[in-house]
Amino acid sequence: MATYNDVSERLLVKAALDVALTPERVLIGGLGVGFSLAEALNDRRVSQVKVIEIVDKVIEWNQSYLAPFSNNSLEDYRTEVVHADLLEWIHRREGQFEVICLDIDNGPDWTVTEANARLYQKDSLVALSDLLASNGVITFWSASPSPEFVERLRHTFHKVIELAVPQEGHDADYVYIASLPINPVKVDQR
Repeated sequence: MATYNDVSERLLVKAALDVALTPERVLIGGLGVGFSLAEALNDRRVSQVKVIEIVDKVIEWNQSYLAPFSNNSLEDYRTEVVHADLLEWIHRREGQFEVICLDIDNGPDWTVTEANARLYQKDSLVALSDLLASNGVITFWSASPSPEFVERLRHTFHKVIELAVPQEGHDADYVYIASLPINPVKVDQR
């Protein structure tokens, strides 16, 4: 989390909103400073934003110290914050979303918390695709490129795009956009 640069965190959401046809319901994994939440609420088409955050102090800080960075987004009537572990929550299948934006760690190849590596594995990607409404869009934030993750995404989603986000004085951040989950058609071969 950092307050000095919000470009890639906002792009994580903006890219998904730009692709989604009707982005009414948005799921954000990881509250952080609140930049992603603020970006989602800037779009008038968005009627609901559910944020899943595991660290209670991050939620508390967003209600006080960090509130100005997100334009007090936790007070917006469209915002619902759930204090939970995203990796467990996604398997509960509580609703569907047109847009899902995830930023819970440094990315698929460099996690601070070892358990977060599960987010980037097949079972979690399938669970996330089940949470997407038809024609839904999902984005992932990463501090580094990951060709292996792109290949994993292609096994669950139809279209996958990797965006490099240049950072002044630092290596680029990356946003992965995946859309149109593949729904295999079963053919009766009798």
